[in-house]
Amino acid sequence: MQLARVVGDVVTTIKDPALTGIALLVIQPIASSGEAVGRSLVAVDSIGAGVGETVFFVRGKEASFPFYPPEVPADAGIVGIVDHWTVAPAAAAANDEDRGERTGALGAPRAMKKD
Repeated sequence: MQLARVVGDVVTTIKDPALTGIALLVIQPIASSGEAVGRSLVAVDSIGAGVGETVFFVRGKEASFPFYPPEVPADAGIVGIVDHWTVAPAAAAANDEDRGERTGALGAPRAMKKD
């Protein structure tokens, strides 16, 4: 999954019948810092996101899974709206590496494989 910001919508007069009733949105992938990375793309929207919202999306065949059983012809799909996210400060991450541990889910330390 990747983070993105919804920057627009797509209006079509003719499209594949499998896309009937499905919103198409223009998204701009973003880094964890919130800066734009890469090129914008069009994604099918399975959750009702709007312009200006931060979302997470998937690529590949998984983009069509929320619409199953119909097979939707899509290679990018919005699967969630992000309320907020946090990123560990660089200094804290460096300290974890010095101690030989990494932070796992919910901030719990997890073992780090040493070579």
